[in-house]
Amino acid sequence: MYIGIDVGGTNIASGLVDEKCRVLGLVKRATQADKGIETVLENMTQSVYQLLDETSTALHDVRYIGVGAPGTIDHRAGQIVYASNIPFDHTPAAQLLEEEFHVPILLENDARAAALGEVLAGSARNAAYAMLITLGTGIGGGIVIDGKIYSGFNAAGGEIGHTVIEHGGRACPCGRKGCWEAYASARALKQLTHEAMLESPDSLLWQTCGGKLDGLSGRTAFDTALLGDPAAQQVVDAYISYLACGITNMVNIFQPEVLCIGGGVANQGASLLDPVVKLVERERYTREGRQTQIRLSSLGQDAGIIGAAMLFTQSCK
Repeated sequence: MYIGIDVGGTNIASGLVDEKCRVLGLVKRATQADKGIETVLENMTQSVYQLLDETSTALHDVRYIGVGAPGTIDHRAGQIVYASNIPFDHTPAAQLLEEEFHVPILLENDARAAALGEVLAGSARNAAYAMLITLGTGIGGGIVIDGKIYSGFNAAGGEIGHTVIEHGGRACPCGRKGCWEAYASARALKQLTHEAMLESPDSLLWQTCGGKLDGLSGRTAFDTALLGDPAAQQVVDAYISYLACGITNMVNIFQPEVLCIGGGVANQGASLLDPVVKLVERERYTREGRQTQIRLSSLGQDAGIIGAAMLFTQSCK
């Protein structure tokens, strides 16, 4: 048995995974990043204990614990060096967790772990060249080349959310302006919706949110657009345009066999995927021959859990 921990900006999910990449048990806890790194680490620890308890699994039956966390990961030092949305700062996560559980701990960027999960058991299964884009609090990216996670010479490769699509544009938590993440993450979608509500006081967006700005979510614009609301449709169109712009860049640079879209926003399904595919087909550099297949993640959050749990397979490549 293996345990995979997927650390997100909002929630920590831990899953028990078998050798066939099946998730046999799952627990979630709030990340509580605003309370500091000690609280985040405690929530990670407690999620594992809760998982073991709920699945009646003994710790000595767990061969590895894999952690997928946002930001830059130093594999050799076992550190989470930096993350823009969680206060990791050269955090020796592997050492701390090994001291707690006495089980080997493997670390990886969360999006890269999720990409591995999709290649092993999801929408990109058996693809030698694959890519996963996760649309959550930020935009994560995982790249698999010849079946191996690509992380660059400094373990910071794949931070595609911090490629700029609007020079001098919106401020990003990373410190740059105009990052793709600032336009096409779930947080960016909520910001676009917020702005539209202020500009359109008669929009049905207000009704969908219960008349309060703090009632909006990443689903608000999409749900309201289905009601024929012009302001909501403008938000959806703008968001899809930003998303497709970045995806086209990724296709042009990496030419993966399969590019998967995951994260919370991907739950919009065909209403998100279909227009994105049309824009990418119109704008990508290669127009003939074999083309990248753009698909929704089939594993959802399980991708990150499975990929983290199966990180030990990468040491054999």
